[in-house]
Amino acid sequence: MIKNALIGLFMLTIAGLAAWSTLSLRPQAPSHPVSAALPDAFMENITALILDKQGKPSMKIVAPKMIHYAENDSASLTQPNLTLYRKSSPEPWHVTANYAQTSQGIDHVDFWHNVRIHRLADGNNPETLIKTPTLTVFPHQQLAQTQDLITLIQPGITVKATGMNADLNTGDINLLSQARGEYAPNS
Repeated sequence: MIKNALIGLFMLTIAGLAAWSTLSLRPQAPSHPVSAALPDAFMENITALILDKQGKPSMKIVAPKMIHYAENDSASLTQPNLTLYRKSSPEPWHVTANYAQTSQGIDHVDFWHNVRIHRLADGNNPETLIKTPTLTVFPHQQLAQTQDLITLIQPGITVKATGMNADLNTGDINLLSQARGEYAPNS
């Protein structure tokens, strides 16, 4: 009888320990919210085409890698290629760089490291290539700006300056300071 009572007590102790360990090892909800600074999405080989209200392309984003963050609805892009389709011309602007960071969706895009902004010639404007270390683009307003050194290249003309503001829809480029040009007419 004592032997049966000891076995019963032993079995009850084992069952209690098993229940306790099962409940204590169950994953618990975090006591603090997950940081918004952590990525919430990752994509590779992306191509995104954004249309305007009339269903015409307004911009296209191509990148081999994008990491999205919930905080500020921001994203980091590797080797981005942003195409901005213009209302005033059939030739779009292409912005490329090694890296870009968006914020507030795609209202504001910062490009850095080997930034190039390029547009083929159209009826009113010559082919244009601008090189700079950094560039901020506001895609919806079709504006671009930098405070860094730029090199602007058009057929027969090379201009170096510090800083620029550009209206990408009209093609107007305002150089901010220290502009120096070199004119070499085509023969």
